[in-house]
Amino acid sequence: MNDTRPSPEALLKAARREGRGRLKIFLGAAPGVGKTFEMLREGAELLRTGTDVVAGVIETHGRSDTDRLTTPFEILPRAQIVHGAHKLEEFDLDAMLVRHPQVALIDEFAHTNAPGSRHPKRWQDIEELRAAGIDVLSTLNIQHVESLNDVVAGFTRVRVRETVPDAVLDDAEIEVVDVPPDELIARLKDGKVYIPAEATRALGHFFSKSNLSALRELALRRAAQTVDRHLLDHVASLGEAGTWAGGERVVVAVGDQPGGDALIRSAKRLADALHASWTAVVVETPRTATLSAQARARMADALDLATGLGATIATVPARSVLEGLVAHIREARATAVVIGKSRRSWWFELRHGSVVDQLVRGLDGVAIHVVPVTEPSETVRETPGTRPIFARGSLIGLGFVVASTALSRLLLPLVGANAIDLLYLLPVIATATLYGLRSSLIASVGAALAYNFFFLPPLYTLTITDPHNVVTLLVFVIVAIVASHLAGQVRREANIGARTATENAALASFGQRLAAVSDESGTAIATCEEIAALLGVSTILLSERDGRHVAIAAAPTMMQLSPIDIAAADWAFDRGEVTGRDSGTLTASEWQFHPLKTALGVLGVLGVAREGSGDPIPADKRVLFATLIGQAALAHERLQLETQAREVNALKQRDDLRATLLSSIGHDLKTPLTAVVAAADHLAGEHGASPASATLKSEARRLRRVFDDLVEMTRIEAGALVVKREATDLTDAVAAAARDLRAELAGHKLVLDVPPTLPLVEADPRMLHHVLINLLGNAAKFAPVGSDIVIEGRRTPDGLTLGVLDEGPGLPAGQEAHLFDRFTRVDGNDRTGGTGLGLAIVQGFAHAMGLRVSAANRENEGSAFVVAWPPALICRSLPE
Repeated sequence: MNDTRPSPEALLKAARREGRGRLKIFLGAAPGVGKTFEMLREGAELLRTGTDVVAGVIETHGRSDTDRLTTPFEILPRAQIVHGAHKLEEFDLDAMLVRHPQVALIDEFAHTNAPGSRHPKRWQDIEELRAAGIDVLSTLNIQHVESLNDVVAGFTRVRVRETVPDAVLDDAEIEVVDVPPDELIARLKDGKVYIPAEATRALGHFFSKSNLSALRELALRRAAQTVDRHLLDHVASLGEAGTWAGGERVVVAVGDQPGGDALIRSAKRLADALHASWTAVVVETPRTATLSAQARARMADALDLATGLGATIATVPARSVLEGLVAHIREARATAVVIGKSRRSWWFELRHGSVVDQLVRGLDGVAIHVVPVTEPSETVRETPGTRPIFARGSLIGLGFVVASTALSRLLLPLVGANAIDLLYLLPVIATATLYGLRSSLIASVGAALAYNFFFLPPLYTLTITDPHNVVTLLVFVIVAIVASHLAGQVRREANIGARTATENAALASFGQRLAAVSDESGTAIATCEEIAALLGVSTILLSERDGRHVAIAAAPTMMQLSPIDIAAADWAFDRGEVTGRDSGTLTASEWQFHPLKTALGVLGVLGVAREGSGDPIPADKRVLFATLIGQAALAHERLQLETQAREVNALKQRDDLRATLLSSIGHDLKTPLTAVVAAADHLAGEHGASPASATLKSEARRLRRVFDDLVEMTRIEAGALVVKREATDLTDAVAAAARDLRAELAGHKLVLDVPPTLPLVEADPRMLHHVLINLLGNAAKFAPVGSDIVIEGRRTPDGLTLGVLDEGPGLPAGQEAHLFDRFTRVDGNDRTGGTGLGLAIVQGFAHAMGLRVSAANRENEGSAFVVAWPPALICRSLPE
């Protein structure tokens, strides 16, 4: 059975687009293909249709044809930004927001703004315009797309520094501006792209035919990829059945070697091609602790790039890269692995082995994608604090050797010279355990020399005369080295295990503390205190109060935020992006703000700050911090859901009480009301009809319909309706309803416009009768005396409609849909005969029968209520 329900993710994506401006990018393979020309041409067409179009930034580059196209546009003056001794001109974002046109033309999507601008990149300015509901037309060359940056650099030998995240393009409409390479080269030679001197250089480098052909293919492929993604999103939002790609998972192994950015982009392209989720994983081994600051920075930058491109990041502790990587691949059930391979010497691979080769041999059913990366230029991997630790450990190790020598001299008469060598293993193992492998190697050399000098004949020399003693000394040295290596390895693994255990314990403690609090204030305080203690930073958490973002907790103490800090926090709240220090937005802030994003939206913003410069979150703590942020977000989401659950429970209790009350009133009063109607009929029979008896009978029947509405409403809410559809003639159904309401309709002219040629429809006769009674009674109540009430039946391409039209005051604008809510009254009156339930019953019965009901104002005066039958509920032929 096919599931044809719309995809919730696709619907959420479509909902997020509501209210945002549309972005259309004119994508080209290279400069000079006519992107700006096409953007201006489309803008001119919009102007001719009456659309409000304003040019924010237009770069004509001196081309006369392009310059002529700017004439009809209102061109926004650029902002003046002072940078040092220079005055720079940039796009005026605030002026465009104030002007707020329907469409803004902004050239060069990947442009880097001048220092002092609100955003570092122009694409971020455009995102703010879209958030304000402004449509944007912009231009972009394919080499500026982040995931393709290194691919373009590989064959053009030109590295573009201005890049745009792929996620921005995925949300845009792409139009490829395509020019064949030969035509573009001819335009370049004619001076239509650059001035002659620059054109000559360009032809010899970037603008070769092979380069242009490759760029053209990349542009077409990237546009097709975006179109395909939009198509899949649209089909998913409609719930259309079809074949879906699934099960693909990509893992990219990030190491300390240069070229990690190329590795990440390759994995991104592969994941996009496979429509797969992907993870960037770092394996922490004992060797990781000895990496230099530069190597750690490379790994952190690669993880940042992976996060920006949409990857999930993970850190796996293990004894070796191969062991950790294989374990993660199997746990993630990855179908493809992207890994880098540098050019290593045969001696290096003989000693350490090749991770790539072992992966290929050890993994079945997993595709291994090998990306060549730059050979590491570093040979020294010591961190700044390694040398002092090594020197101190070596000295202490030699001190252990001296102590062992003194002890051996004392024990020599008791144990003999042959057992002394075993005592020298003690300082070697102790040094390896406390200070690592290299210090223990120094200690082992010292132990071998001391053993030779003090205990092997000839004594007090380093000369060895007996061959047996030579073998003994060599065996001792080998045993000492192996023992120190094993002890050092155990120590490093113990350190990794201890750190991992500490982090896991901290996460468990954090989760337990969050679970123990049941209010927002306590959760905020726990979040700030735990993160501040674990990472050694200052923290502050902001939440929304009465439309403002205010600080509700901080650690170690509450601090005052500056205006730029508040602006960065507001931006993180509104956009769900990391802002502030060492981020891409409002970097002048002293704080770095992280949104607590959940399925319910951004529920809070956590700010972190650290004294000194650089990122407040160290590279080796980013995965831990991301986990802490995730737990904090889930805790706030839990509180929000608990609050909503309590509110829903209270509403349910009120609804149950109201339903019980309505049902009781309906049933208890219906019986005496029937007796009142019978008595009124009897009095009218005995004493003749009189105005009083007529009024008594009319109002009694009206009151009985009110009680019937109450009973029917309780049945609708309880889901106790049983629909019995049968072929129904709308002419007969309308006549029966009009006959029962003849007293209410007496002051109006009833116009029956229901053609007898209309086909029969599927409906529950009793429910349809209630629907028509309520609609006709509603029209009679509000239509002026003597006016027409029209019942109109029509066959439409989408089915069949039956409308009740009156000439009353009409409906309040924008309130048409709310009229069908329970107990709804308009301007203090009741459109439903006194209870505010009539139209709610109409909608409930209509939906139960599979019909649609709607309300609208007529063109001249009055209102129209329409019941619609879909084609499936229209009989194709008369029943036999």
